[in-house]
Amino acid sequence: METLYIGYVAIGLGLIVVGAGLGIGRFAAAAAESIARQPSAAAQITGAVNLPLFLLEGVAILAEVFAFIVVLMGINAAAGG
Repeated sequence: METLYIGYVAIGLGLIVVGAGLGIGRFAAAAAESIARQPSAAAQITGAVNLPLFLLEGVAILAEVFAFIVVLMGINAAAGG
């Protein structure tokens, strides 16, 4: 049962990474397309894209930390602690 539990957490971690990668990719693609259309606004576009990218990475990192905490709590509960 414990390996199944850790397997589900591993699937969750994979989904976190894939979701964050897709989100960052879409942001970067939209920014590159916007800069290609209007090169004079590159500084403003880059500045406007950076904050959501940082927030997206932060959410992904927090989700991974929570998943590891869930694993550690499950291992601790299985050990009887």
